[in-house]
Amino acid sequence: MATYTRPLLGTLVERLRESRQTIQVLAGPRQVGKTTLAQQAVQRLAMPAHYASADGPTLRDASWIAQQWDAARFRARGGAADGLLVLDEIQKVTGWAESVKAEWDRDTREGFGLRVLLLGSAPLLVQQGLTESLAGRFELIRIPHWSWTEMRDAFGWELDQYVFFGGYPGSAPLVGDEERWGSYIRDALIETSVSRDILLMTRVDKPALLRRLMELSCAYSGQVLSYNKMLGQLQDAGNTVTLAHYLDLLAGAGMVVGLQKYAGQRVRRRASSPKLQVLNVALVSALARRSFADVRLDPPAWGRLVESTVGAHLLNTTMRTPIEVYYWRERNREIDFVLRLSDRLVAIEVKSGRPPAHLPGMSAFVRSFSPEVRLLVGADGLPLGEFLAQPANAWFAGE
Repeated sequence: MATYTRPLLGTLVERLRESRQTIQVLAGPRQVGKTTLAQQAVQRLAMPAHYASADGPTLRDASWIAQQWDAARFRARGGAADGLLVLDEIQKVTGWAESVKAEWDRDTREGFGLRVLLLGSAPLLVQQGLTESLAGRFELIRIPHWSWTEMRDAFGWELDQYVFFGGYPGSAPLVGDEERWGSYIRDALIETSVSRDILLMTRVDKPALLRRLMELSCAYSGQVLSYNKMLGQLQDAGNTVTLAHYLDLLAGAGMVVGLQKYAGQRVRRRASSPKLQVLNVALVSALARRSFADVRLDPPAWGRLVESTVGAHLLNTTMRTPIEVYYWRERNREIDFVLRLSDRLVAIEVKSGRPPAHLPGMSAFVRSFSPEVRLLVGADGLPLGEFLAQPANAWFAGE
């Protein structure tokens, strides 16, 4: 693990080396390797660097940023004013965007060329701060969850392991003890993301509802569920607007999303019931509290994990692209995933077992929308491992 480098490292090093005109920002969920990427970039750049993390039990304030900035300036002066400041978990600093703007603008006025790298574990909240206070001063690099090929190359995992245990590199050494692995995912990732990255960062009037929604979203990953049905399952007197907002918060923390229905018209897509989808299938397995062997021998449960794995892969590999991910359903006909790039479409069906002789959902979708690519993943279609080895943009010819 110590020697493994993600493909994004080269992009990060190049940006930090060539440009002093913009702040570089790494934003992604917890435990996807942001800090490791930053440390590897510091090693490659070989310039005076100062690293500090705001990931403490209490929130930091603006004075903390000023102190770290002054420390980085001091070190940079010792290296002919060529230095790097790395601030980790920046979203935990109260008023961080305004403070960063003030220090950055001061350096600009005084001609001090300090390079700055910010890391944040709540992508939605980080981006809000950037667009509100740092417009024109930053470049954002979104860090996705680890892919099947990355987990395979770094840890020697088999495909079935990835489908069950997902893509958290920090949990890889624990898979031999499934009880310990599950506790790590639940306590160090799920609870920490909810309690620190959401509840401490933004107003949540019903924290218990937020936590139950997280559990429900994992239990129903891969299924279409209306907000009214969610409220019924959650047995809460809330409203659908609150539920939709909380689902957005969970998406902003890089945990689960609600895919919208593709209908050819954006206004109709936004009005649809969401298809719940985890961004890392480890969340499903850890909250289900079933063993790998047990789930592997349960075809329906394994099929749901396979579909969630495909959905997570599509969402993570479209993160830095203009490609949008949807589902489609009309009556009893359904397409698991629809990729949209401008006016071009890719329709994807996922089958972990023997497929039916005819796929009525695909036929109906083709008649209505004429996708340029129709994919069957698994069964007698494209093997799952081969599909997961390709980013989503590979299915658009010429991309």
